[in-house]
Amino acid sequence: MKKLFITALITAIIFIISTLFFNTHHSIILAIIGMLVTLWTNEALPLGVVSLLPILLFPSFDILSTNEVTSNYSKSIIFLFLGGFLLAIATEKTGLHKVIANKLLSIFPNTTKGVIFSLSFTSALLSSVLSNTTTALLLIPIAMFITDEIEIKKRLILAVAYGASIGGIITPIGTPPNLIYLGFLDDKSMQGINFIKWFLLTVPLAVVMLIFMGFILSYGYNKSLKLDIKNYSLSSEQKRLSFILISLILLLLINSPIKPYYSGLGLNEKLILLGFGVLMFIPKIGFLTWEDSKKIPFEIIFLFGAGFSIAMAFSNSGLASVIANYLNNFSSLSPYLLILVVATFITFTTEITSNTALISIALPIIYALTQNTPQINPEILLMTATIAASYAFMLPIATPPNAIAMSSKALKVKDMIKFGIIFNILGIITLSLFAYFLWNRFI
Repeated sequence: MKKLFITALITAIIFIISTLFFNTHHSIILAIIGMLVTLWTNEALPLGVVSLLPILLFPSFDILSTNEVTSNYSKSIIFLFLGGFLLAIATEKTGLHKVIANKLLSIFPNTTKGVIFSLSFTSALLSSVLSNTTTALLLIPIAMFITDEIEIKKRLILAVAYGASIGGIITPIGTPPNLIYLGFLDDKSMQGINFIKWFLLTVPLAVVMLIFMGFILSYGYNKSLKLDIKNYSLSSEQKRLSFILISLILLLLINSPIKPYYSGLGLNEKLILLGFGVLMFIPKIGFLTWEDSKKIPFEIIFLFGAGFSIAMAFSNSGLASVIANYLNNFSSLSPYLLILVVATFITFTTEITSNTALISIALPIIYALTQNTPQINPEILLMTATIAASYAFMLPIATPPNAIAMSSKALKVKDMIKFGIIFNILGIITLSLFAYFLWNRFI
């Protein structure tokens, strides 16, 4: 009850302060969103329950109709993620992730630096296809038992957590903010980014960040470590799943247009991912039963719906435009400085709230701001904000991998802040450079 009382108090304070700058209707929207963010943060109610509250609250306060709100919980982009969940469950069930982890651990030297690099690259690779939460849960126990030396153990745990956040941006299904971004583009009838193009744009950024992270976390430590690496051989199930996953990647490659030379197959990527997810239930081909579907994190799917509803509330009510008007002072900045300001603002704001909730609020505001800044492609600024929401490394609340790392009890908040502030700054600078010099040419 204490957490609920704190939530009510914060909601009231937000409403009172908002009335100084906005009309009553907009102040109510901000107060409700403040309440949702607080509940997601302090966990006074389960994540899934909080994510369903917009269905009750937005119609009650005449913000959106019931049909408008509920339509956000069944967007086609959600089914892309559902297909990804099913493939991830199959990967875990067959143990293919253990084989991948061991193969990668065996590539690097058995030193502190080598293990940090191997854990971070393994974490990044797995989190591009599994959720970064699942990846952190799978790998942090491995990091915990590699050494008893507490300082090295801290760095190994951070390598997993940060690697999961860095790698989550590699594919559209790697982390929720990516899907919020693609759903927002759909809503605005803007040209989306296909799977392969997304991959090609984000992999260089992720690799650079992983290299920076590996050298910084291993600085001053390069002693030999004893690794318990098992020589896994692929079972028949793992071979079959590997073939299916490779087939999926090839289909996505063939389906992706290379303009003006090749137009692609024209298949809907959402249907491809969902189709391969459903394939996991086909006897003699797949690996799942309906019982396995209970592992689908429906609370995350509800979270998407809540995020899309918040974005719709901002756009439809005109609140995004009002806030964008307050931000018009930034519209005269050069494209690079504008990208840098957005990356900085989103990165540090994410430290104190859910990155999914934040990006749901930020995208409509940034989009409205771009309507007054013709010097920059709106998609570049929106994607910069989306990636920045995953690149917050300072506090446990910022991302699920950070929270899982802290739950290991081997870390203190000051440990995460000490390294996190460095990676925040590196992330902002690196992301801004890639957005301006690379993405600006290809999006």
